[in-house]
Amino acid sequence: MGFIESYKHLEKLCGEVLNDDRRISAYIDEMINTPRGSYLVRGWDDDLKQLKHYRWVRNQIAHEPDCTEQNMCEPSDTVWLDDFYSRIMNQTDPLTLYSKATKPRLAQKSAQAHKPESPTYTYSQPTANHKKSSPKVAGCMTFLVGILIIVVAIVLISKIL
Repeated sequence: MGFIESYKHLEKLCGEVLNDDRRISAYIDEMINTPRGSYLVRGWDDDLKQLKHYRWVRNQIAHEPDCTEQNMCEPSDTVWLDDFYSRIMNQTDPLTLYSKATKPRLAQKSAQAHKPESPTYTYSQPTANHKKSSPKVAGCMTFLVGILIIVVAIVLISKIL
């Protein structure tokens, strides 16, 4: 496929996935309006930049005289568009990865809903709140207990004498 055919192919898929007539523009807008996308999904900013660039290239080819696929595109551009199409189909595109990263409980609940009940075994695991005492704290406690024992011993001995 050439650039325009690959772009149309991706554009159709974006429109179907997002149920939006703006298609790739809708995908771009969704990425722009997604908080923390670049922090939670590796390559988010690069994908957004590429999508914007390829939308611009497509518009140049469609609307500007003397702009053609031959003088605006490299074969790697078509490869990128086809790869992005595959990522959407395989649910490894930025918006899907963001959704998975921010809603893990929903995915777990739906997966559990389809599994038959099985016995659950619970094992006691130390949590982050249970910390071992530092040697300094343990040393202080030992010292205080020792002093307390000495004081009690002195009081008992003084009563006997």
